[in-house]
Amino acid sequence: MIAIIDYGVGNLFSLKCSLTSVGAEAEVISDPAALAGADKLILPGVGAFGDAMDKLLSTGMAEALLAEAAKGKPVLGICLGMQLLFERSLEFGIHEGLGLLKGEVRPISEVIEPSLKIPHIGWNALHLLKPNPLFRDIREGDAVYFVHSFHATGCEDSLTAVTDYSSPLAAAVMRGSVFGCQFHPEKSGAVGLSILKAFAEREVLT
Repeated sequence: MIAIIDYGVGNLFSLKCSLTSVGAEAEVISDPAALAGADKLILPGVGAFGDAMDKLLSTGMAEALLAEAAKGKPVLGICLGMQLLFERSLEFGIHEGLGLLKGEVRPISEVIEPSLKIPHIGWNALHLLKPNPLFRDIREGDAVYFVHSFHATGCEDSLTAVTDYSSPLAAAVMRGSVFGCQFHPEKSGAVGLSILKAFAEREVLT
């Protein structure tokens, strides 16, 4: 069973529907203790980093997620959920993250052309840098759907794909059993469904 972590942030219904459509058993979980009974975890998220991290901490989900990740249980962060996997964010101040991945989250305005719109919204191609088991069924240049104003930096050791928005922006990361997608696979058509299916079928290491 895949636990979709419910901490009050994220579009959980469409994600669950997408997982169900690829044959995965998924449940929306709001009880931190219930994460121990799941085979894999998905951390979704929309909104501001600091607010989301506060909710993870206040609900006990941060502690429970870190405990399960330490066992080698596969974790997938999506959009803001991916950003929360890093050490810190500079979104409206400095906020500590979960620290599962090395790096920090910074405004894309620092690196993109000033004429481009923020947030970066829409379909953009993936450029694959390193092998990633979640990408087993996709090709270089396949397009996925992004909605973000911030991006992960200093994450070269875990970076597996980028997208070009006048500058390369981190699109996907992986370190051990911890995965992240800056884009929304649940909104990315057949390509996104193939990524969710690969995660659902990923061998459990616990």
